[in-house]
Formats: sequence, C-alpha cells, structure tokens
Amino acid sequence: MIKVITYGTYDLLHYGHVRLLERAKALGDYLIVGVTADSFDQARGKINVQQSLVERIEAVRATGLADEIIVEEYDGQKIDDIRRYGIDVFAIGSDWQGRFDYLNDYCRVVYLERTDGVSSTELRAQQRNTRIGLVGELNMVNKFEAESHFVNGVTISGFYAAEQSFLSDAIVNLPLKATSLDELLDASDAIYIVSHPSLHYRQAKQALLRGKHVICEAPSSLSASEWDELQALSKEHNCILMDSIKTAYSLAYSRLLLLAKSGKIGKIVSVDAVCTSLTDLAMKQGKDLSHTWNSMCQWGPTALLPVFQLLGTQYVEKSVVSHYSDEHEGFDLFTKASYIYPDAVASVKVGKGVKSEGELVISGTKGYIYVPAPWWKNAYFEIRYENPADNMRYFYQNDGEGIRYMIMSFLQSIAHNRHLTYIQPEVSRAIVGEIDYFTHSGKVRKI
Repeated sequence: MIKVITYGTYDLLHYGHVRLLERAKALGDYLIVGVTADSFDQARGKINVQQSLVERIEAVRATGLADEIIVEEYDGQKIDDIRRYGIDVFAIGSDWQGRFDYLNDYCRVVYLERTDGVSSTELRAQQRNTRIGLVGELNMVNKFEAESHFVNGVTISGFYAAEQSFLSDAIVNLPLKATSLDELLDASDAIYIVSHPSLHYRQAKQALLRGKHVICEAPSSLSASEWDELQALSKEHNCILMDSIKTAYSLAYSRLLLLAKSGKIGKIVSVDAVCTSLTDLAMKQGKDLSHTWNSMCQWGPTALLPVFQLLGTQYVEKSVVSHYSDEHEGFDLFTKASYIYPDAVASVKVGKGVKSEGELVISGTKGYIYVPAPWWKNAYFEIRYENPADNMRYFYQNDGEGIRYMIMSFLQSIAHNRHLTYIQPEVSRAIVGEIDYFTHSGKVRKI
C-alpha cells in the first residue's frame, strides 16, 4: 500500500482544493489529509481564516477523498507524521515549490499544480469589504491603519479627530480627512474609536444610531449606565460593539490564559499586573493635559484584563489609592487597586507619571506564571516551580501586538452577526465599572 499525505488550511473549501486532493489521492492507495489548527495558522501569521477547525475538517471529510484526517499543530510535525504513519509520498501545491525538498530524506516529495483562477484569499476578499473609519488623536490610529493591511476585506475609509489640529498628523494617504464625525460615518460601515475617553460614549452612540459597527478602545464609556445604554443600542440597531484591548488578541496571552486555567500552576490565588509609561507625559510636560488619557483610563483596562478573566468579576472588597498631579486636577500619575475575592487576591498598578516594572505574575498552589515587562505585548512567558528544573518557557509570534487579530475578530463578528470577541461582556462591563468608580465615586484615596 502506498500512503500519501498532504496538508492545508482548507478555508472556504473550493474547487481548487478538491482538484488538489484528487491529484494527491491518485498518487497512492491511502490519503491522509492534515488540516492546520487555528493556533498553528496564527503562529505562522495566517490570520484571515474564516472557518473554525471543525468546519474545515468537516468540509474535507465531505469530499470523500480523505481516508484519514489529522490536525497539524506544530512546526516539525510533518517529519513526525511521515515517520508515524509510514508515508511514501508527501504532496503539496506548487506554490510551495522547493520549500519542502528537505522531506525527500524521508519520502518522495511531489509538488502539484494549483488550479488557476481560484483561491481562498480571493474568495475571502470577495465575500465582503468593510470600510472602517478611524476616530482619535493617538498613535494607535496609525498602528490600526498599518495592521489593517494584513487583514483581507478591510478598507480604511478616512480619519476624524474632535481636535482638528490632529488632522495634520493623520496618515497622509487616507482618502478622507473628515471635518465631522457624520462625514466620516457617511463613508464608513464601521468605526474604530481611540479618541479621549470622555468622547467615547458620545461618538459610539452617534455611530450606533446610524447603524454603524463600533470597535472602541477601552474604556468604551466612563460609566456603567452608559455602557448598558450602548449595549442596548447595538442590539436595537443590529450592530457589533466591541472593546479594543489588543493584548486580549495576542497569541501568547491567549495561551497563558489556557495554561493558567488548565491547572498547570494549581489553584490560582493571586494575580498582580503592572502597566506604566512615561513617554506620553514627558512629551506634554508643562502643557495642558485635558486631551491626555489619565493613568487609570490609559492602562486600567489592560491591567484589569487578566484579573477579571482569571478570577472573575465578583470580588468582595477593593481599595483604590491614587497619586495625583499637583498641576493638573483629576489627573492620576499613579494608581494602585487591590481586590479581595472569597479565595484569591489581586492587584493592579498603573501609571503615567510613576515608573515601575511592567510585569504580570499569576500565583498558584503549584507554581506561578511570570511574564516580563512589558507583559501586555510580550511574546514570552515562563511557568516556574519550586524545583527550577521543572520550569517551562513558552515563545509565540506576536505580530502587530495583537492588533491584526483584533481587526480579524471584529470582521468575523460583523460577518456572522454575533460577538466573536476575546473579551467577555461581563469583563468589559466590569472594566467600565472600575473606571466609573475611579471617576465618579469620590472614594478613591489620595496620596
């Protein structure tokens, strides 16, 4: 018996895929098809996949051509599979010509001609083209635009800033520099908001009332009641309203959560997150800070993310202490919040006028997870145990700091008309609740 193996993503399975599988099948008596896992595709920078792994496997199975289907999950697996299954022929599309010649040491390698005029990339691009307008004054606008080029089906329609002086610093090649939000909404299907937090609620509401989808840099509002109103509007107008916290879409962070929840460090009893920066404040020294994000709004959502995603949102007690600027009323240079749960504790430290080590430590009964600074965009972390010989290190691709994966999730949510975000609604609301407490409660202790 001659065994043949081939691999692919098989997203939006089309005639070209079927023809390639038919030709691979003709090379032997038994065909094994490897379907790449979502995480492996992401690690290779392939982020535009529309269908889940289960959907793609079922599509391959439905062709009736595969005698066996396996999942490809890691680099080097092809050699392992060839040995494990006693493979005689490795077959792959001709667009990979020469890339797998090294496998000739293990079996015969055959490059199959692809079917002209059809590809999953083209089908994905044809499915939709979402026009996203950019709203804001921060460098995140430029980052979002740059990362959008890695995602199929996105067109940046233009830019608007409430502070018009920012227009001169906007991306040069944008088709529209709008003088009003309504002008931008006229040219857009959705908007990305990264303006000053005091504007988020009003701008998101204006977009939702126009039937436009919204992805908003957290916090999406400064009060829980406003958040509730925006959620109701999104449902009423059949729109997606999604928080933007790019860390949530980092592959390393996703894996960290899974490992922590799987019991690798035992029961989690403490989460400590630190996020600080000085650059933005130093650039504005001696200037008006009314258009500058304070420490809690800038860093609070990111620092609170692992706390609420690992320990939940139902803490029983908290304390918040802030060090405020002497020159600018209401601007916290540094804030520390501590949370007590029935069986765990947590702390977050955020600052734009005080610098600290930006690390994340998740402590458990068997060991702890350590993510070095800056943890919110680090592609590396360690699981550490009492015996250092048992320690494990993890490395992942972190292309674009998670922004391109966040854009992809936003587009998929729009396409499927349901939330496919990595941030649970209860977490999103809890984060806004903390910002609301900090902004309006009057209970923050000042030092």
